[in-house]
Amino acid sequence: MGGWAIAVHGGAGVDPNLPNERQEEAKRLLNRCLDIGISALRSNLSAIDVVELVVRELETDPLFNSGRGSALTEKGTVEMEASIMDGPKRRCGAVSGLTTVKNPISLARLVMDKTPHSYLGFAGAEEFARKQGVELVDNEYFITEDNVGMLKLAKEANSILFDYRIPTLTTCGGSAAMENQLQMNGLPISLYAPETVGCVVVDKQGHCAAATSTGGLMNKMTGRIGDSPLIGSGTYACDLVAVSCTGEGEAIIRSTLAREVAAVMEYKGLNLHEAVDYVIKTRLDEGKAGLIAVSKNGEVACGFNTTGMFRGCATEDGFMEVGVW
Repeated sequence: MGGWAIAVHGGAGVDPNLPNERQEEAKRLLNRCLDIGISALRSNLSAIDVVELVVRELETDPLFNSGRGSALTEKGTVEMEASIMDGPKRRCGAVSGLTTVKNPISLARLVMDKTPHSYLGFAGAEEFARKQGVELVDNEYFITEDNVGMLKLAKEANSILFDYRIPTLTTCGGSAAMENQLQMNGLPISLYAPETVGCVVVDKQGHCAAATSTGGLMNKMTGRIGDSPLIGSGTYACDLVAVSCTGEGEAIIRSTLAREVAAVMEYKGLNLHEAVDYVIKTRLDEGKAGLIAVSKNGEVACGFNTTGMFRGCATEDGFMEVGVW
C-alpha cells in the first residue's frame, strides 16, 4: 500500500480572465476541504466517510455549483443531484431532482446504506429524505444573487449555459447570442458560473471511494439529469481506483468517463496517470471535461481538456497542491 491520498475538485472550465481575488477564494476553499479530509484520514476515517465529509463542506459553501449556490433551472428553481460510491464492494447511491435537501451527497449515502436501491429521484427522493430525517431547507436557501443574474442572461440569450460557457451580449440587432459551442470564454467575470464539485479518496487500508455533487446547467430544462449522479459516468470507484468527473455532462455520459479510467487500468494495464491521460485525450470526442482520481496504491492524478480546473490533492507522504490552471 502506498498510504492514503485525497483529491478534490470545484469544476472544470475556468475563464482565463478570472480575477485574482476569485482565484484565491477558490483556493482557500479547496485548501480548507483538503485540510478537513487530511485530518479525517489521519484519524482513520474510512474513504467513504471522508468523501462524504468533504463534499458536504463544498455543498455548504456557495462558491461552487452544488448545494447552496447551485445553478438554476429554466423556472428559476434549484434541482440538485449527487452520487457516492464505495470501492471495495462497488456499493453506490445516487439522487436527482432534489429541491429541499441541504446536503444531497448525504442523501445519496443514505440511499446506498439504507435502501435496496442505488438511485432515487425527484418526489421519491424527497420523500425518502423526510423519512430519514435529514436537514431540509426552503429552495430559496440554495439560490444566490449571482445565479439569478446568470439565469437572466441565459434567458436573454435563449440558451442553456454550461457552467463555464456563458453567452455574450452583442449590439447587432440588440439581441443576445451564444458564443461558439467550442469556446468557453469571453464573458465578463462578474457573470462567471462555477462548476460541479467532487472528492476521491484512498484510505490507509487501500480502499477507494468517490463522491460528486452538482446543481447542473444554468437554465436547464426541469427534470434534466446530468452525469454527476450516474455511476460510471460522473462517479466511479472499485477496488483499483476512484474517479469524479466534471464538465459537459452529456459528453461525460456518452463516454462513461469515470468507468473508462478503471477499464483501461484493468484491461490495458495502464497506471493511474497513463489511464487519466488516455481517457481525457481519446474518450471525449469534442467534449470538454476534467476528472480527479486516486488509486489503491496511494497515487493521485487529475486531467482536463478545458482552460483550467479548480482542484487540490494531498498524499500521506506530505505532498499537497492546489491549482486552477
